[in-house]
Amino acid sequence: MARKPRTAAALVMAAEQVVRTTSDARELRRAQALLLPSVHGLTITDTARVIGRAKASVSRLRAEFCRQAEQPERPRPQWGGRRRQHMTVAEETAFLEPFLAQAGQGGILVVAPLKTAYERAIGRAVPDSTVYRLLARHGWRKIAPRPHHPKGNPELREGWKKNSRKR
Repeated sequence: MARKPRTAAALVMAAEQVVRTTSDARELRRAQALLLPSVHGLTITDTARVIGRAKASVSRLRAEFCRQAEQPERPRPQWGGRRRQHMTVAEETAFLEPFLAQAGQGGILVVAPLKTAYERAIGRAVPDSTVYRLLARHGWRKIAPRPHHPKGNPELREGWKKNSRKR
């Protein structure tokens, strides 16, 4: 049988107060994650089943409630963000500026030299998708599609149209 968590009486009283007064679902679940094992003797697994969260989430909710009770002014650490970024957004903007300026003057933005320069700037190789995501993050998109291949021959194309089989 799993061991029952020990909780200070002050925390139990604070959790009971929160359950009675809160209108926030996340805050209610935090208090329930603390109360159900402490007062009603449920295991963490049973508590997870009751409040509709995973077992790991129950432990995390309990820890959040305890941390909030000890230091109420300290905000909860946020998830998300760009943890694996190579450059900050401002550095990316400065890096892309000459390439986008050239493309804005009628030039074509070619990804291969951009990728080479990016790899040189960060000091390691990256896949093509990294460069395309970088461009998308800064609002770049292909403005006009090519209707024909630039190395195509219009005379050959017209000749093929004239001599193709009719259906």
